[in-house]
Amino acid sequence: MEAKPPPAPRRLVICADDFGMNQAVNGGILQLARARRLSAVSCLALGSAFGAEAPALRETDVDAGLHFDLTESGGGVEPSITLGRLIARAYLGRLPPAWVEACLHRQLDTFERLYGTAPAYLDGHQHVHQLPGVLPCVLEVLQRRYGAHKPWLRCTLPRQQPGVGVANRCKAQLIGALGGHALHRAVRVQGWRSNQRFLGVYGLRGGAAHYARLLHAWLAAARDGDLLMCHPALALDTGAALMQQRAAEFAVLSGADLPRWLHAYGLRVERMSRIQ
Repeated sequence: MEAKPPPAPRRLVICADDFGMNQAVNGGILQLARARRLSAVSCLALGSAFGAEAPALRETDVDAGLHFDLTESGGGVEPSITLGRLIARAYLGRLPPAWVEACLHRQLDTFERLYGTAPAYLDGHQHVHQLPGVLPCVLEVLQRRYGAHKPWLRCTLPRQQPGVGVANRCKAQLIGALGGHALHRAVRVQGWRSNQRFLGVYGLRGGAAHYARLLHAWLAAARDGDLLMCHPALALDTGAALMQQRAAEFAVLSGADLPRWLHAYGLRVERMSRIQ
């Protein structure tokens, strides 16, 4: 009997957030992108370090997307607002559509000017793109600006992921509940492109060994077309816990073991624009 060919690897988008935040974040992301450890990079278009490094990012083989921001400097249109206050206003129906649209247009305009093309996709800093009062504006603006060439959207509905711990599973479920179902419905009904399910949510602490254990659980859970979010950066001489954890993520994602782990789990890193 003729042997059956092995199954094709499942395609996984590995997406790094916050490009443009600072030089350490940019440096880590660029190194991983050049090593083909990433396939998507979410950019803070108004970030202080975005413009200088945008040309370098464009030379890599990734989907570059807009990391839509409404909580840092008010999205560039008004004074900053905390995430908690933004969520409360969204669910109370008190987000002015004109403000959301102005923030989005400014960030899209800046992305296009500095990067040279429209974003391949859109997601949200702290996942704000999916909130009530934000998502309808996002869909309308992207449709109006790009028509048939609309960016794909990042869906936050989590995959079942045994082994990540109760707290991390609850955080992933909470993020998905804050608009993920509405975005998924829009994708299905209106024909938008999107990832299947979302992985990579955790408490952003614990060091490299802890992150490596979580990464194994996410890779084991991943299915074709899923997206794994990460927040890597180069190490800085600073005591900031979050930057230390970003450096821990970079150490794991840049390590020699990652290609072997992907192969063992039957995965390959791919751009979403090439999946759909």
